[in-house]
Amino acid sequence: MSRIAVIGAGAWGTALAVQAARAGNPATLWARDAARASDLATRRENPRLPGIALAAAIDVTSDLAALAADLFLLAVPVQHLRPIAEALPAGAAVICAKGIEAATGRLPSEILAELAPSRPVAVLTGPNFAAEIAAGLPAAAVIATHDAALRARVMNALGSEHFRLYGNDDPLGAELGGAAKNVIAIAAGAVIGAGLGENARAALITRGLAEMARLASALGGRAETMSGLSGLGDLVLTCTGTKSRNYRLGLALGRGEPLAAALAHQSGVTEGVATAPALVARAAAAGCDVPIAAAVAAVLTERASLHAAMSALLARPRRDE
Repeated sequence: MSRIAVIGAGAWGTALAVQAARAGNPATLWARDAARASDLATRRENPRLPGIALAAAIDVTSDLAALAADLFLLAVPVQHLRPIAEALPAGAAVICAKGIEAATGRLPSEILAELAPSRPVAVLTGPNFAAEIAAGLPAAAVIATHDAALRARVMNALGSEHFRLYGNDDPLGAELGGAAKNVIAIAAGAVIGAGLGENARAALITRGLAEMARLASALGGRAETMSGLSGLGDLVLTCTGTKSRNYRLGLALGRGEPLAAALAHQSGVTEGVATAPALVARAAAAGCDVPIAAAVAAVLTERASLHAAMSALLARPRRDE
């Protein structure tokens, strides 16, 4: 039995706490706001996951400094990770957020390595919608870390009959897959929103996967990681599932809705918005061509219209696949 602390009481963090309890481990769910923590502790249900009761094995708190756990699951948005990581008590950390820090271009594991080089770190990623994990529907995910013992610990602590966990020793590649797929999903949503058809979306997903593999190799990960759950699996889900905030944002943009209005209709953080420019900058520094991500970043930063960005992608020079 492991003591689990889940940092972040949004839908994903709550789903992870539910899954930890389902796997037989006591869990503490941390919320930044004391009033929210009190409400969750009293109601035993997160409004973002209606119908999912918090088991008795799940405590709720807003006191980060007082937490003691064998594993800290970090389920806060990447753009808010740094101050929380700075205050995190000692213990192994499992990164459960997907994205790149906009101000520095760092992946979550790189933020943690900067702040606490000796802290053991793993990455939990894959094609997982929070509501389905919380409901106990069948799903699979990846635990990525160079530390084989930590991989085994996390897999034992979180895996259950319907939540199958696979190990992976390419955490950088796994993180890149989780970050990049959000950017590609915005493009996929825009394709459908603009009425360009399923053929176009399928082509975009395929070329997006190639883009992700090139970037992984350029930054020191493995291209083949993108063929697994943290790459292809997550990409397909996020580019086709209407529960995806990134895909829904793309749909709205494709239909002509301004970015500010589209974001105002979203619940929670749409990670691809901050990630896109950071991903493109990091790819450029590595000499890696990421045309789809660059097109998304250009649209999000209003350097190009959606029509112009799509036209530029279609006008790229012909070449072998």
